[in-house]
Amino acid sequence: MLRVLAAFIFFTRLPFWKLAEVPAQYFKNIVTYWALVGWFTAGISVLVLYASSLLFSASIAVLLAMVSRLLITGCLHEDGLADFFDGFGGGTNRERILAIMKDSFIGSYGVIGLIFYFGLYYALLSSLPIELAGCAILAGDPYSKGVSSMIINRLPYARKEEEAKNKTIYSRMSGTECALCITCSLLPLFWLPSPTYLFAAIFPIITWYLLTSLMNKKIQGYTGDCCGATFLLCELSFYLGVVVIYNI
Repeated sequence: MLRVLAAFIFFTRLPFWKLAEVPAQYFKNIVTYWALVGWFTAGISVLVLYASSLLFSASIAVLLAMVSRLLITGCLHEDGLADFFDGFGGGTNRERILAIMKDSFIGSYGVIGLIFYFGLYYALLSSLPIELAGCAILAGDPYSKGVSSMIINRLPYARKEEEAKNKTIYSRMSGTECALCITCSLLPLFWLPSPTYLFAAIFPIITWYLLTSLMNKKIQGYTGDCCGATFLLCELSFYLGVVVIYNI
């Protein structure tokens, strides 16, 4: 339970830390429960989406749902995405990429990347009926976090522990932890209204493989920023798949 609590403390900005004091070593296993945290963030987002749709247009409801998750997570993943774009966009070698990602300032690649990310995210969900958009969020958020969490099993951490932003290197999952993570990521797919939409689950897997291959080639590992970027891009690809299937 302390590991689960550690995951909610790290991946959200809500005061879960008041429930109990969690020793630092428990934060090494939080990626295992990332998909479980996704159940919570997706649930809040969809609650805001449906409630807002009773008062406003669908496009405004989608925007408010997006803002609600940003508030819950404190833009943790979006910060990682911006650093990822800056590092891999502006870096020419491993050392330079890692140095840029650790820099607290955002560059042009990060700004442009976030603009395109938010624009596409908003456009994809706004193009769906409000009920289907809600189902897509309920499935896509935790599923994409589950897929992205496998990054720690494929790649080593690219920095030394003392160089990590949060001073923690995630431990690779055991067989039991991996099974738990997969279960937490697959169960939300039942929210999808038709088995046809399950084909959208292929998109994040392809995205994950391409991104982790790029990371392995460029920096021979991953960082916390890479985890956040991988999740957001995998989730975006999931919504892209849902929209393609819906239009077909």
